[in-house]
Amino acid sequence: MVRPSLYSTVGNGVFPALRAGACLQAGIAVNIPNLITLGRILLVPIVVWAIAYPGTMWIAFVLFVAAGVSDAVDGFLAKRFGMTTELGAYLDPLADKALIVSIYIALGVNESIPRWLVILVVSRDILIVGGIMLAWLVGKPLKIKPLLVSKLNTVAQILFACVVLGSLGFNIEADRLTFVLMGLVAALTLLSVAAYLAEWVRHMNSAADPT
Repeated sequence: MVRPSLYSTVGNGVFPALRAGACLQAGIAVNIPNLITLGRILLVPIVVWAIAYPGTMWIAFVLFVAAGVSDAVDGFLAKRFGMTTELGAYLDPLADKALIVSIYIALGVNESIPRWLVILVVSRDILIVGGIMLAWLVGKPLKIKPLLVSKLNTVAQILFACVVLGSLGFNIEADRLTFVLMGLVAALTLLSVAAYLAEWVRHMNSAADPT
């Protein structure tokens, strides 16, 4: 989904004929793209169940692919019909992260992927959120902009999860590809942590500098 600035106040979150509606205040309207995103969030427990329950890994794969398609659809609708909202800016990354992190944790619990990789992926997100909260608490709010390495990391995480779910769900041999993608995820996760840490330190130092 197209993600406007988290501080955006865009309010045209419905079809043109409804833009004058009273519900369009401060870009908080719950429109079709936002409803699709909410549906993606509701898929999380079902995907986790499918991973945990024997013989249903293929369902998790299908739902994961469906979630990816829905992400593309709500992004197209938001961009094509001018339906981007501030609510969507929060919901979309939340839905993506909730789904990916939940899948990694579930796969780690049933030992389908190494637990050290799960810890690495989850810890990265905790560190980023913790850094944002700390900056806000000390009065130096930080606007996070997705870095290239972070985008590549997300793509690698999605591909890895997709390959693992597909290979387990349909009994496909993909050990080499899985190993390569696992290494890629680990490397990009570490690089993204280093990149965001550098950005955070730079921001905190510049905010402390009166000049």
